[in-house]
Amino acid sequence: MPSFKPVIALSRGLDVLRVVNQEKLATVGSIHKATGLDKATVVRMLETLENQGYVMRDTERAAYAPTGRTLLLSQGYDRHLWIGSIADPILQEVRDQVGWPVDIALFDRDAMIISQTLQERGSVFFVRRRPGFRIPVLTTSLGRAYLAYCSDDERRTIVGRLAAIPGPSTELARQPERLARAIEDVRSRGYALTDPSYSHEMFDDKVWAIGVPVRNEQTVFAAINVMLLHGAMTEEAGIRQFLEPLRRTADRIAGELTARSALTP
Repeated sequence: MPSFKPVIALSRGLDVLRVVNQEKLATVGSIHKATGLDKATVVRMLETLENQGYVMRDTERAAYAPTGRTLLLSQGYDRHLWIGSIADPILQEVRDQVGWPVDIALFDRDAMIISQTLQERGSVFFVRRRPGFRIPVLTTSLGRAYLAYCSDDERRTIVGRLAAIPGPSTELARQPERLARAIEDVRSRGYALTDPSYSHEMFDDKVWAIGVPVRNEQTVFAAINVMLLHGAMTEEAGIRQFLEPLRRTADRIAGELTARSALTP
């Protein structure tokens, strides 16, 4: 149990900074929509963050962007880089085999965080997600693959946290029956697919992905996916061609992470 009640102003400021960081150029209106905070509070938080050097204002577009100072907030966290470094040589092999971008991501409080992403050499594929990039849990193949296979206790904690965050990407957390069906669907098939709403919002309906968990008998470490273009391959063909290579890759990475975890304090 916490010793004190949460500091509401700090929580609001961090929510605003999170949205600015995600959107890269955020307006008062877009922050209000993403957080549910009234616009006067949003402005107050932005001006405080600007005063502390974490955001800068683009006066011509009446928008705010993160500054390099925000990097100081993440210097103590490197688990995603550790997992990415272990997975990298294995992902290199599968990327060369499948010829499409592959990602590995782990769960971090309320989102999936990309650990490593690889594309075929010379590819002009337009999806660029660097390590550290955060994506939703409930609408992505990576997030759904992780959520379906983590422990019941962890899943309840994750869903409860997401349900308190306003916005369409967390709506499923407020619909327990629909969410239960979605999770059971992933578990029965053994893989997850991108929700059409995420593909529409982020990729103009052009991209979809297959995701599977990276796990051993006790732990779900992360999830991996392969990203494809709707115009190049149907879901049926993609699943038939890439699901088994993806599962084998997940098993290899899980084996490496299990062995390294046993050696790492």
